[in-house]
Amino acid sequence: MPAATAALQPTHVPRVSPGNPRRRNGCVMVQCCDGELRGPRTRPWLRTKKFSWTGQLCAAASSGHWKSQGMCHNKGHNPGLTVRCSAATHQHNFKPPQFEAIGTEVIKKLRAFYQFCRPHTIFGTIIGITSVSLLPMKSLDDLSLTVLRGFLEALASALCMNVYVVGLNQLFDVQIDKINKPTLPLASGEFSLATGVLLVVAFLIMSIGIGIKSKSVPLMCALLVSFLLGSAYSIDAPLLRWKRHAFLAAFCILFVRAILVQLAFFTHMQQHVLKRPLTPTRSVVFATFFMCCFSAVIALFKDIPDVDGDRDFGIQSLSVRLGQQRVYRLCVNILMTAYGAAILVGASSSNLYPKIVVVLGHGLLAFALWQRARKFDIADKACITPFYMFIWKLFYAEYFLIPFVQ
Repeated sequence: MPAATAALQPTHVPRVSPGNPRRRNGCVMVQCCDGELRGPRTRPWLRTKKFSWTGQLCAAASSGHWKSQGMCHNKGHNPGLTVRCSAATHQHNFKPPQFEAIGTEVIKKLRAFYQFCRPHTIFGTIIGITSVSLLPMKSLDDLSLTVLRGFLEALASALCMNVYVVGLNQLFDVQIDKINKPTLPLASGEFSLATGVLLVVAFLIMSIGIGIKSKSVPLMCALLVSFLLGSAYSIDAPLLRWKRHAFLAAFCILFVRAILVQLAFFTHMQQHVLKRPLTPTRSVVFATFFMCCFSAVIALFKDIPDVDGDRDFGIQSLSVRLGQQRVYRLCVNILMTAYGAAILVGASSSNLYPKIVVVLGHGLLAFALWQRARKFDIADKACITPFYMFIWKLFYAEYFLIPFVQ
């Protein structure tokens, strides 16, 4: 070889790690004889273009038009620089449609689970337990990590039990829901019965497990009673399936929502968490009686849109017996009476600011109910479910007013 030609040869002949090119800062790196990693943008004597990402190198190399290597040949540089991009090309050969399909399916299942949990009941449980747990608090000094832990134990166990109760009801109401609520995941086929059973059993175990770990007697009593009444309400077995009977169905919902939530969780926070003697306050007594009225309305009104399926499957709800119009008027009258009583209770308070909040708040809620009831048409089926959801919103709002009853 001529000396002039030999002098032009590079002292380091780069070689590529076989089958697994290395990358640094987004560029393909090659390993030279001295073990040093170098890339096309770090070797100025190669006079190559800079590349911002590996895929560009691989695309050029795979098409046979790698411009940087071609420049090296044209300039007389050593053609020993070769990059094998097959592994990198395989590594970056993603299939976006496939990943998009997986993401869409995951989102679809999460939405189905959200509907399976019956979100309006979940929100009611969260707001109700939070409000009741604040009633024993006398000052900001009562807020501590111990109190927070006790509250989270109560809330988490109650939410898991809530999912068990509503999920169990859907398991035994698949055929009815195909008529009344065809969009629910079990009725629509989005979830199989096996999936429903798995979810129900899992959330029941989690609820009882959290209750046992808390070592709170009031909390365990609340969970066990909810379990028994929720099972008796839905399970199709002798002496059970209480939802067939209007009185027993209303009793289950009223006892859990009105009495159990108020008294059991108040006692849990007062005795077990704060270690104080049980002394019912005016607010918790008011909440118990007021929520009895509200829970009765929820129990009665929820059957109004389900008349067709209930009648076909022998569910003797009050709406089936008396008719939708009569039950609707009964619900509105009960709520208006309850709001009137709440205004009187607020007016009798000796504290000025709580009195204003309670009287004004219940007055506004009563006015909103009256306005909505004026525009409601029981013959229009499209209006029934939104009105039922409006009642749940009134239910949520009440828990914001209860702590001001003093």
